[in-house]
Amino acid sequence: MKVPATINTYCTKCNAHTEHTVTLYKKGKERGLAIGARRHERELHGYGGQKYPIQRNKAKTTDKKTLVLTCKKCGRKTMRSGVRLRKLEIIR
Repeated sequence: MKVPATINTYCTKCNAHTEHTVTLYKKGKERGLAIGARRHERELHGYGGQKYPIQRNKAKTTDKKTLVLTCKKCGRKTMRSGVRLRKLEIIR
């Protein structure tokens, strides 16, 4: 799917329709000292092995891509809900 680099859409901060730049959402680096990571690491120690099944084979052929819209006027970022597609291309 081809998406334009700028989209004219509603901004909640400006309370009006303004131009937004479009980027693809990317997950940030996971923190090793976060409570969930520490808890999971603790569960893996000792006998018993993995606490939940690891998914080996992928069921879906596509991923959900989330768009990040940044307002050119105020800089507010909003996320547009993920659309299931194989390839996303941002047209400059």
